[in-house]
Amino acid sequence: MSTWEPGTAGVVSFPSGRLIRGRGLRHPAPSGFDPDFGVYLLGAAPPLVEWKQRWVRWPDFWLPTNEDKAMDALKEAWLRAEYQRVEIACSGGRGRTGTALACIAVLDGVPARQAVSFIREHYHPRAVETPWQRRYVTRPHWQGAAEGRGG
Repeated sequence: MSTWEPGTAGVVSFPSGRLIRGRGLRHPAPSGFDPDFGVYLLGAAPPLVEWKQRWVRWPDFWLPTNEDKAMDALKEAWLRAEYQRVEIACSGGRGRTGTALACIAVLDGVPARQAVSFIREHYHPRAVETPWQRRYVTRPHWQGAAEGRGG
């Protein structure tokens, strides 16, 4: 298995070298390879796909309904991104996806207070849409998860 090509649309290059694609599901899928693993951040179950996936119940403009499940899914995405094509997606591809990517940035070693700026610079300038999504990224549980990431 292999990872995404750097510079591909929607692909974020993290400091560790891991590459994860963010996207909005209401937009056409990018051309090229399918992901090997996806984390879908939606209020309702995602459509079936041919690759392994995790669904995190996460209503639009809000936060995940179960933080432990969200953390577990995002840690799995971060671990898999070392050797697989991983995709993080919500409906529009900015708020929830940006928040999840910022949390993964913290797991990857980006300081929590800089993670939203990092994702806005490397993914989309309007990623992480709400004040509570920005605060979610800086919560201590992500920093603790980063310390115990075992990667």
